[in-house]
Amino acid sequence: MRAHDAQKNELKPWLRQQWGIPPQANAEFVCAMEDVLEVYTRPYDPTHPVVCLDEISKQLVAETRTPLPAEPGQPERVDYEYERCGTANLFLTQEPLTGHRHVTVTAQRTAVDFAQEVHDLLEIRYPHAEKGVLVMDNLNTHKPAALYQAFEPKLARSLINRLEIHHTPKHGSGLNRAEIELSVLSRQCLDRRIPDADTLTQAVVAWQQARNACLHPVNWRFTTPDARIKLKRLYPSIQSG
Repeated sequence: MRAHDAQKNELKPWLRQQWGIPPQANAEFVCAMEDVLEVYTRPYDPTHPVVCLDEISKQLVAETRTPLPAEPGQPERVDYEYERCGTANLFLTQEPLTGHRHVTVTAQRTAVDFAQEVHDLLEIRYPHAEKGVLVMDNLNTHKPAALYQAFEPKLARSLINRLEIHHTPKHGSGLNRAEIELSVLSRQCLDRRIPDADTLTQAVVAWQQARNACLHPVNWRFTTPDARIKLKRLYPSIQSG
């Protein structure tokens, strides 16, 4: 083994990383997991588009001193001091079988904001869909009841009737394609100081347009048969009698 490989593989007990660790032998987890995996096997159907949804908060930060521009051999330099300017919320939806994604910036992260995102998804972005198949996590605002907080009962019910909701299991949000796409957004667009919602919106719209200009369907290969073999420890033992 090379010295570089040895250093790479040695234990580093001072490092910690947050991770969604699934529970073992948990029937609720595997039930929700297999439900989502089944959705991902469905063929493309424009009348029933499969759409993944997730959201993330972004701390808005303004410079207190003008940054020094990048020069040959020298990156842009910013002062260590900054000004906090509140937060914004971003909803991201992605249709795995087309690769298309959409980002919405909101001032808050409430049930009403979620309801408005669902409304726009069905009424503006997929107006001809009979039913939207929505994959998302179990956040407390991600409930059909949120639509009744935002709209009159008739509209709320009509939107709910056009929804087919599938929740990822708790500690299994990595099954949500939108969460994976959010990590790309964070690395490519959000890893800098952004002072206000308008600047944030301009940045994510530019990122969205660039990503959608070269669409690639998601090639999701992990299936329920794979899970039953590779994740066998997550399945409960069968109780007889």
